[in-house]
Order: sequence, then structure tokens, then C-alpha cells
Amino acid sequence: MTILTDKADLDKIRESGRIIKDVFTGVRSMIAEGVTTAEIDREAEKVITGAGGRPAFKGYKGYPATICASVNDVVVHGIPSEEIKLKRGDIVSIDVGVEKNGFFADAARTFAVGEISPAAERLMRVTESSLREGIKKAVAGYRVSDISNAVQCEVEKEGFQEVRTFVGHGIGRQLHEPPEVPNWGEKGRGKKMKKGLVLAIEPMVNEGAREVDIKEDGWTAVTCDGKLSAHFEHTVIVGDNEAEIIT
Repeated sequence: MTILTDKADLDKIRESGRIIKDVFTGVRSMIAEGVTTAEIDREAEKVITGAGGRPAFKGYKGYPATICASVNDVVVHGIPSEEIKLKRGDIVSIDVGVEKNGFFADAARTFAVGEISPAAERLMRVTESSLREGIKKAVAGYRVSDISNAVQCEVEKEGFQEVRTFVGHGIGRQLHEPPEVPNWGEKGRGKKMKKGLVLAIEPMVNEGAREVDIKEDGWTAVTCDGKLSAHFEHTVIVGDNEAEIIT
């Protein structure tokens, strides 16, 4: 668990977050019909290494790429490939982690490829709004379960299902640290959060059932019913009155 109070450390982790923001700026301009997810991966790595950072996912437990690129019914951990070309109407979630100067940041966004269906648009909108609702609770004195409950309530009131196979997490000096940050649960449970705690909050939301299947590659998680999934994530630092979003 990383709790940051030292200004120099805060500046270091903010720098990792800034690199991720630059990655997404580059990725956004590439999202188009005919682009492969491998091309996006190479661009992300170029941005990260050019800024003096290190791709946090590459080599992590054997993962082979810089980003996760998850198209349509892929929930998370889609491996970039020259064989996967984006098509008009797709949605693609890009998840990326960066380490620089000993500090990690992690974020994800879901992008539309051209004009998408109203259902896909609504799924993306609700997933992102559930992240915003969760971040509102990343404040000293609240509990992690308050974040979880805020995400769940926003998702389920709109008729979608939050994924429960994967969770958010603490982050900072390591890519994955305690505490786990589920996207569901009762509020008011567990220890109160302290100022300076660093969290990666990441709702994954399915259009249909919440259950997922893992493909033979051991990484790619897909919806069990073939319906769409969206993913949004920010790394945040818990504050006294509101969280600081560094990605």
C-alpha cells in the first residue's frame, strides 16, 4: 500500500500519470478503421520510452505487450495483434501502465471506432460515469467499500452489470498493491482511507451478463454471452476533500 505525503514522491508519480495522458493523446488520433491493435501498441511504447518511462505491463507475469487492447466483447487483457484490425462500429478499450522513477500509474479508456450503435454509446457513457462516481468517494475518511458501492449503484441503475472477476487495486511503488478495489459491495465497510493513498479505480461493465471466459492464451477475458464490454480507469491520490486524478 502506497501512501504519499512527500512532495518529491508526489511529483514522481504525477510524471508517470502525465506519460499515460500523452499515450492516450497519441492513441486517440490513431483509432480508425483498418488500424491494427499492434500498431497502437507500438505507438504507446514509443511514447512511454521516449519520455523516459517503462511499459509496466510488458513482461509482467509474462504478458507480451505494452498495452491491453480489448475489442467489443473482450473485457480486459486483449493482446495486441497484427491480425486484429479495427472496424467501423467497434469499441476498443486501451489499458496502459507506466513506471518511471520507481512509481507506477495505470489507466484505461474505451474508444469508439467511427459511428457506433446507440447501445454501445450508452454502455461507454455509463461505464465512464460509474468511474466518476467512484472517484468522488476516494476521499480521506471514506472507505474503499464506498467507492465500490458508488460504482455498482451507477452501473446497475442503468441496467448493466459490473464485472466481478477483476478488481481495481492499490498502486504506487508496485503496479498492483493492496487494497483491492472491487466494483461492487456494501458501503461503510473496512478501514477508512487516508490522504495520500494511491488507487487505480477501474470499472469494467458488461452489456449483458457479468460473467467472463478466459481464452486459451491465458490472458484474453471475453464476455460469456458475446455482448459488449467497456472499461475506464484512472489512478488517483486520495485527498482531504477530493481525489487528485493523475491520469
